Amino acid sequence: MSFRINSNVAAMNALRNLGMTGASFSKSITRLSTGLRINSAADDPAGLIVSENFRAQITGVTQAIQNNQDAMNYAKTAEGSLEEIARLLREGRQLAVASGNTALLDANQIQANQNQWNLMVNSINRIATETQFGRKRLLDGSSGVNASVVNLANVKNISLSGVFGGQSVTQTGAIDINITQAATLATVTGNRTVASANVNAYLNAAVGTAAGQFSINGTTFQVSATDTWGQVVARINEASAFTGVVAEAVHNGATGSIKLSSTTYGTKGDFRVSDSGVLHTAANIYGPAVPPTNAIADVTIGGQTVTMNGGMMGHDGLTLTDTDGNVITLQPAAGVANLTGAGHVIVGSAQFQTGGNAGQRTTLSIGSFLSSALGIDNLDLTTANGVNNAITQMEAAISELSRKRGEIGSFMRNVLESNVRSLGIAKENLVATESSIRDVDIAEEMTNYTKLQILQQSGLSVLAQANQAPQGVLSLLRG
Repeated sequence: MSFRINSNVAAMNALRNLGMTGASFSKSITRLSTGLRINSAADDPAGLIVSENFRAQITGVTQAIQNNQDAMNYAKTAEGSLEEIARLLREGRQLAVASGNTALLDANQIQANQNQWNLMVNSINRIATETQFGRKRLLDGSSGVNASVVNLANVKNISLSGVFGGQSVTQTGAIDINITQAATLATVTGNRTVASANVNAYLNAAVGTAAGQFSINGTTFQVSATDTWGQVVARINEASAFTGVVAEAVHNGATGSIKLSSTTYGTKGDFRVSDSGVLHTAANIYGPAVPPTNAIADVTIGGQTVTMNGGMMGHDGLTLTDTDGNVITLQPAAGVANLTGAGHVIVGSAQFQTGGNAGQRTTLSIGSFLSSALGIDNLDLTTANGVNNAITQMEAAISELSRKRGEIGSFMRNVLESNVRSLGIAKENLVATESSIRDVDIAEEMTNYTKLQILQQSGLSVLAQANQAPQGVLSLLRG
């Protein structure tokens, strides 16, 4: 056994082990305080990957349950209004039967029945028109309006609310878009020109006497004499997320300069430059050379034409909107053109995302319950033939309402309620699996914590003793 004082290997060993114990002790405290076994990717990289995938599934299933509950309320709203229409039809049939009893009723009494029925028809139309879930009308035939894009080169997306030009969209057909004004970008080219053979030569040229500063939409750029124009362009582009402006070098064959362009189409992309004389030859505050424009288009659906404008309600110039909540987004390449059949609208089936994954959707077709669709317009209760026809038509309308209410009830019970129960079980098992991966076993971790606590205390004690070991050498020196 050798005795040394410069290198206390025993103390170093004790210190290393104490450090490892301290790190494990800290992790144990973190697990106990958070209740999680995995608090960072380093704790269990593979477990983290699996756990995150399960978490995504859990949030999707949770939202799907909410979607089913919203769909349930949607269906209940429609069914409740249909019940009221059915009540009006039953009372209307009663009036028709009463009006057929001409042996006892005089003309005034029969006309009173007719007047009452006319008011009932108005009420039926009012209910069918005004029954809404949010902004979606349910009983006027516009429930389940879905639009698709046909001309992808010019149209990016079409979203319809179900109401167009103040009227419900009740017919499947084409969507025509006549673009009368195209959306443009805001641009301006600096008049600070630099003689150069080509674009690369310009980008490599030093700024020189044009050094100074400029700001774009409040973001300031400092330019020194030794900077190149290429570096100026790069700095502007690096800050485009804040300024909404990008830069490029332009060359006319003899000189080069910098062109600024907005990243957003239309008036939303308008910008201002405050320049000390870097991009322009003189200090100035300026904007685009030509003000940007928003797209304007005449959109026709089902014979109804509405002028839709871009740049409204916070949208960019390519996004056309109207007062009914319809949105059409054009492609940047879309210019002035008459796009016949640019899209297609399909009416009839409201779609619900009832599952947590792609493609897990279901539909509900409601239809129109306006008096014209029910066949109860212009019924005459003042003649014998009219009464017979009215009774027949009302019975048919009542049967149609009963059938549709049955369909809605079946949709609620056999699709939505069943789906909620199934999703609840799926969520429960997903959470249990994710918990087994990510959550800490408190009893097990507490046992580990106690062990580490004892090891830490014993490690400190041993380290203190190891630090005292070199003291034994002093006895040899005293001898």
